[in-house]
Amino acid sequence: MSNFFKLSENKTTIRREILAGITTFVSMAYIFFLNPQILGQTGIPTQAVFLAAILVAVFGTLFMGLFANVPFALAPGIGMQAYFTYTIVFGFGFTWQQALAIVFLVGVVDIVITLTHGRRAIVKGIPNELKAAIGGGIGLFVTYIGLKNAGFINFIVDPENIKTLNGQPFTGKGADKIHAILANGGVTPELSKFNDPSVLLALIGFIILIVLVMRKIPGAFLITLVATTLIGIPMGVTSTHIQPGTSIGSAFDSLGHVFGQALGANGIGSLFTDWHQASLAIITIFAMGLTGLFDAIGTLIGIGNQTGIFSQADTKAFESDTGINSKMDRALVVDTFTTAFAGIAGTSNTTTFIESATGVAAGARTGLANIVTAIGFALMIVFAPLVGVVPSAATSPLLILVGIMMMGEFKKISWQNLEVTIPAFFTSVFMAFSYSISYGIAAGFIMFIIVKLALGKFKELSPVLLIISAFFLINFIVLALM
Repeated sequence: MSNFFKLSENKTTIRREILAGITTFVSMAYIFFLNPQILGQTGIPTQAVFLAAILVAVFGTLFMGLFANVPFALAPGIGMQAYFTYTIVFGFGFTWQQALAIVFLVGVVDIVITLTHGRRAIVKGIPNELKAAIGGGIGLFVTYIGLKNAGFINFIVDPENIKTLNGQPFTGKGADKIHAILANGGVTPELSKFNDPSVLLALIGFIILIVLVMRKIPGAFLITLVATTLIGIPMGVTSTHIQPGTSIGSAFDSLGHVFGQALGANGIGSLFTDWHQASLAIITIFAMGLTGLFDAIGTLIGIGNQTGIFSQADTKAFESDTGINSKMDRALVVDTFTTAFAGIAGTSNTTTFIESATGVAAGARTGLANIVTAIGFALMIVFAPLVGVVPSAATSPLLILVGIMMMGEFKKISWQNLEVTIPAFFTSVFMAFSYSISYGIAAGFIMFIIVKLALGKFKELSPVLLIISAFFLINFIVLALM
């Protein structure tokens, strides 16, 4: 074991790696309860989503530890969960089966460009300010969703303006109804009066989370999730009745009806049946792939370089080597294969979790820590019957704070420079207010080109940026002609 993971070379021990792996697990366990809350709104059975996320996290985390020998755990990303539900399904009108097919295709495309080092060309071709704006914009988008799901923001609706959706009477509930209202106009947002038990519980949960995070308590997110759920029992928000048919066995039965749907007739088989839907799918695959790319590389570089997990030799090999020899290259390969598997299993895109930094801070330096983390993920299966017990008031505070933390990317942008500010603003703000990460990226890229052309700096525009922007522009033209 010591030789396989090169413990001596990485100046670590078995005990340190085990403790660090447990730390990462505790920091990430909350995601398995948050994932069904968001993706379940699309119609996917929540227990199936719960198990799919665990299978994918175990697969990706083990793969990362054994193949790349780095202590970075993978699971369905929060930003991608929001993208899946609120943009692809609610916004673009795809079914959840088609959305899973898109996730699978994103993984396949990423596998191809990673193995051919196309990712490297994309990373070099996109300005750093736009990458930062994408990361920060996703944070703004996730925070906005968290505020609405918590009930901190209410919407005053004019019934005369909200009668139908796509020509049909609309009777939806929850986030899909909110999105439909926003899309059709006639709505005014206002601050909640905080007189609803669910809203008060979300506020209590958010305060608990802030205190724990500021005090740097390990597992703050998981502790908050459990504490808020328990506090919700006497408040009448948390239901203590486990619904019939929610055993571990029923969860696996439910997964059986979801696993592989991405590859079936209702998934990829129906994705390209007409030119409008096909064009929208292609644009979504591009945007989703870009988002996942920047997220993965940003996390890997941010944690790896600061801690020495990626040596100077690794970084140099990633930038110039034509093979898959560096730890960074191997980590990206794992990331792409895991996303492809996520689409098949029944969940949204995976990503390398920033919470891995907690394990690294605890001493993790090799893939051995990932083995321990993956075992912890696998043990989460026993909680499948409790998926429906956790209220949205307990998960919304987590969304808000994760979004806030992601907005830290904005500090990398020179806001006093309009040449940078204009495209960065359109990228980030359009994500939240148009309820679409794709449209945010598209708006930012197109505005970046317009600004550069206005300044006569056409030579600063990379071919990669121009090609991607052309695809986005074609999509907007198609939508305008519909």
